[in-house]
Amino acid sequence: MSFMAEPRPPGKPAALQTMSLVVELNVGGELYTTTVGTLKKFPGSKLAEMFNTAKPPRPDSQGRIFIDRPGTHFRPILEYLRSGQLPTQSIPEVYREAQYYEIQPLVKLLEETPQIFGEQVARKQFLLRVPGYNENLELMIRIARAEAVAARCSGVMVCAVRTEEDAARCLDTLQTLETDKRSVVKFGPWKASPAITDLLDCVKMDIEAQGYCVSYQPCVTEKGFRIKSSDYFYKFTFTWW
Repeated sequence: MSFMAEPRPPGKPAALQTMSLVVELNVGGELYTTTVGTLKKFPGSKLAEMFNTAKPPRPDSQGRIFIDRPGTHFRPILEYLRSGQLPTQSIPEVYREAQYYEIQPLVKLLEETPQIFGEQVARKQFLLRVPGYNENLELMIRIARAEAVAARCSGVMVCAVRTEEDAARCLDTLQTLETDKRSVVKFGPWKASPAITDLLDCVKMDIEAQGYCVSYQPCVTEKGFRIKSSDYFYKFTFTWW
């Protein structure tokens, strides 16, 4: 284990000596040097617990303490522990690591940044009000993949209705499409202020986050069938190559 103790001055308490121990870390292949005191700055955090347990942390082949997490994003975590400096880049990634290490003061500060506030408080809270949102995303992907055989693109029709009145306007078209055995993924209604285009942007964003290339546009026809109430029907196009 790569701990390097500083010489203990006469009369220096053992607890202070332990806190000043220099420790080498291997975080996902990135090497860092700091002190035990820095890592234990917040006693309730997972980092602090690593040095409070009777079971020593896992070493790498060189005796450095190994933490199996992304090494790049540990640097801003360490800078916060050292000086209270908040990160200015890769905020979502640092936020995820702060949650993992259970550094609650940093987690709370990052939740006040526009990026995390917008995602956690605004967008995610809206999507929680859209019934079956995640299940519909999975259904769209399954349909798109099923139609991708020997094709460059595949399309998925989406019906998005914000209110019960919108749903009533689309009922005849949905029944006709169902009779013709044409797949439609229906979102809504939902009880929140964002509009249909906001919902569609969220769908696109979350599908792209899974690695897919996708776009959407209003759908007025479907294999020769003209769609009524076309304001609510959209075609998502998945491009495979």
